[in-house]
Amino acid sequence: MAATTVPENTTQGHARRPTRPAGRTAGTGTRRKVKNNLQAHGFLIGAVLCFLMFSWYPMVREFIMSFQQKKRGVTSWVGFKNLDRVYHDPYFWTAWKNTAQFTLYALVIGFAVPFVVAIVLNELRHAQAYLRVLVYLPVMLPPVAGVLLFKYFYNPDYGLFNHVLKSLHLPTSQWLDSSHTAMISVVIAATWMNMGSATLIYLAALQNIPGELYEAADLDGAGLWSKIWHVTIPQTRLVLSMMLLLQIVATMQEFTNVYLLTGGNGPQNSTMTVVYMVYQYAFSYNNFGSAAALGLFLLLVLAAFSGVYARLSRNSD
Repeated sequence: MAATTVPENTTQGHARRPTRPAGRTAGTGTRRKVKNNLQAHGFLIGAVLCFLMFSWYPMVREFIMSFQQKKRGVTSWVGFKNLDRVYHDPYFWTAWKNTAQFTLYALVIGFAVPFVVAIVLNELRHAQAYLRVLVYLPVMLPPVAGVLLFKYFYNPDYGLFNHVLKSLHLPTSQWLDSSHTAMISVVIAATWMNMGSATLIYLAALQNIPGELYEAADLDGAGLWSKIWHVTIPQTRLVLSMMLLLQIVATMQEFTNVYLLTGGNGPQNSTMTVVYMVYQYAFSYNNFGSAAALGLFLLLVLAAFSGVYARLSRNSD
């Protein structure tokens, strides 16, 4: 019987697959990597250009304009003259005092309320998704619509708030028409419109806390306040620190709510803020150099505060 020969390209009865040249595989992989890198760098370059155009360029332009003055279409360098003018403005310290007051009220109300609401939502077991949407709903409203809604609520004659006070046989308030209540009224409106985002961030941080920590606290006989103080706050300290810094920076630049609710100045200049003074210099007095100088003051104050806050946070770690 004739012997059967086994083909060279077979092993154990299975045919070997023809192998591609190594150079072709390497070349294809290299081209694919180059293509992916080009796409990634293209998106990155676009984002960097947008950041430079809409963030860094305005800051650099503001810094340059703060040392310039434009009269009859001619721009000239005036040195520190604009800074000196805004510093000696009779309303300079009034605006800073009102800005600090707004920031303080916003921290007491706008920083604490979203955290408490997040704790309550985290403890609920039913309708949590519905309540989260309800809390976030004011953020989805246009800011102007929300402000005008509160302006209607604050009306001393037919507003909702005074109507509720009258039905409870309590004294009514002038709200936005009184220098004693105008600023706190603006803070309440701003808190209602902006608390949704902060609440969801806090809620996400709370849901990442291990449940074993609360179980251990229960075994130790800890009460509600003790668990919040010794478990919840330490476990969300980083998020709280970040939100505190962001809120202070944002409230120091308050303009929209103050301008739409009280016209900017408010009764007896009680709601005039630094950013509203910048607006006045730029668009009421047509003095963009002084407006840029005042904005530079605000930038330096916020930068100094952020640096000190970052240093203190690093040391506390």
